[in-house]
Amino acid sequence: MPTIHRSAAEALAGVLTDGATLAVGGFGLSGNPTDLIEAVRDSGVRDLTVVSNNMGVDGQGLGLLLENRQVSKVVASYVGENKLFARQLLDGELDVELVPQGTLAERLRAGGSGIPAFYTPTGVGTPVADGKPHAEFDGRTYVLERGIVADVSLVHAHTADRAGNLTYRLAARNFNPLVAACGRVCLTETEILLDDFVDPEHVLTPGVFVQRLVLARKREKAIEKRTVRPKEVAHA
Repeated sequence: MPTIHRSAAEALAGVLTDGATLAVGGFGLSGNPTDLIEAVRDSGVRDLTVVSNNMGVDGQGLGLLLENRQVSKVVASYVGENKLFARQLLDGELDVELVPQGTLAERLRAGGSGIPAFYTPTGVGTPVADGKPHAEFDGRTYVLERGIVADVSLVHAHTADRAGNLTYRLAARNFNPLVAACGRVCLTETEILLDDFVDPEHVLTPGVFVQRLVLARKREKAIEKRTVRPKEVAHA
């Protein structure tokens, strides 16, 4: 059973240290564990390796940790939408390992499943595969990729029960279930915390993966890019 905490800072206490590897759910700003990210910023830990699809945007999401110079390495599939991320990369301030998005997802899944490595054809013949072992299967060349096991995982769920079973809402699901499974310690913020159990048919992350829970603060959800149709003029 996970422990339930009164705040993200309390949930984070004692589990994150300088130099740790941090896996973080989210895609853009969708499904970001915002309270937990802010608690990491406020904790002052340094030299973090962050594994996430991307690093939020300037001033929001994981961009907060970049602004605070708490990150030394990023493992991600996308650099766009964050000017500070791109600048720190180009200036050599940040070690960045770019990973094809599907490969990143599978590396997280493998780490959470106890699989140390796997072969994939993605990236063969590109810089992604440089220095990695190759093998041929059925006449096709594959590259060996390592599973990812993080020291700490940060996850945003829509609904959780006190046993730690999680569900997610629509696109906010994204990388969160994979991140939840790959961490040695998984911290989850949830919008709803049930006294009863989540319907087993709806559980997407079993409670066995979750060590600490906190109820997320109510806040307006950030939108990375707001796109609307031009207003149509009504005709008589």
